[in-house]
Amino acid sequence: MDCSSSRQCSALQQAAGGAVRLAEVTGSRAYERFTGNQIAKLRASRAEDFQDTERISLVSSFAASLFLGRYAAIDLSDGSGMNLLDIRTRSWSEICLEATAPHLDLLLGRPVPSSSVLGPVSPYFVQRFGFSESCSVVAFTGDNPASLAGMRLQPGDIAVSLGTSDTVFLWIQDPRPALEGHIFCNPVDWKAYMALLCFKNGSLTRERVRDRSAGGSWDEFSASLRDTPLGNEGNVGFYFDTMEITPPAVGVHRFDADDNQVSSFSPQQEVRALVEGQFLSRRLHAERLGYSVIPGTRVLATGGASSNKDILQVLSDVFNAPVYTLDVSNSACLGSAYRALHGLQAGSGVSFSEVVKNAPDPQLLVSPNPAAQQVYQQLLRRYAGLEERVLRGPAS
Repeated sequence: MDCSSSRQCSALQQAAGGAVRLAEVTGSRAYERFTGNQIAKLRASRAEDFQDTERISLVSSFAASLFLGRYAAIDLSDGSGMNLLDIRTRSWSEICLEATAPHLDLLLGRPVPSSSVLGPVSPYFVQRFGFSESCSVVAFTGDNPASLAGMRLQPGDIAVSLGTSDTVFLWIQDPRPALEGHIFCNPVDWKAYMALLCFKNGSLTRERVRDRSAGGSWDEFSASLRDTPLGNEGNVGFYFDTMEITPPAVGVHRFDADDNQVSSFSPQQEVRALVEGQFLSRRLHAERLGYSVIPGTRVLATGGASSNKDILQVLSDVFNAPVYTLDVSNSACLGSAYRALHGLQAGSGVSFSEVVKNAPDPQLLVSPNPAAQQVYQQLLRRYAGLEERVLRGPAS
């Protein structure tokens, strides 16, 4: 929620050669909450304190420092969310460091792969709490990378969290950073990447359309999805009750099969237009970051709406991939435990998937309709063009 470093964001983007170039280097355009811009703000507003600073840690690496008994290195995955790390060379970007503060590389230390063993636990924990002297501390990471580990995503997988805001996690090999979304170094495979997309209009928008077009009943909402055809007879809707993050737009926009903007749909069409539109948006923006559906792709659905099988059927159809559910209410904590186990074996070349192979499998809920691929490939292209119109024009 912190927007106090906007001036520093502008300066960083200018130094890097623009927002797009900064995203290409660090995985994201400049964000006020990102650590690099906060460092630049503190350097300007609290110069004496900054002059006395010996070390700068992320929350994750600071927590690891407590267990280690000395400064812990920042891991590459959480370090990707700072606007300072070159995600391709996996080292600090000289341009970004120089634009932020002098000698910043010395204050940050060298980043390390997320599976690195940093050393043995501090003697304090051995003496005070009975930890084993052989207990190792594996590099800590952030909550989003840890969640990817907790959900045990594999190459080509996509995780969709259907909550108040919808969040999409992606495992990608060849990233294409953009002005929307974030690219991070992958926390469980140092050669790969993860992407994160946030969509503000999630469950609250689904509930509003349920109340208005389905009599407040999820059963009637689901029946509308079952009773309308794939592709909704060409009717497409954009439902941004509040200013959206991805894309930055607001308002309700409806288009008929001839791409004419209309003021309303039938109640059943409204329900399907909402759900199809939300998932078309998730896929469109995921693909813009370098994601692609490949043989074996799985969609892992979590969050409140993942209990609605008819909503998940639309998700499966739009992505042309089977949808699984996984009980990951504490995915970041679980992922941290998985990562600790993997860290102890990663040095010998054991993969993360091998380490967690005995963990509970996700449950298959729905598979795509055979006709879905053709319908939604065409509709996805239309949706992309209509989104451009929405970004240019007023709401209906």
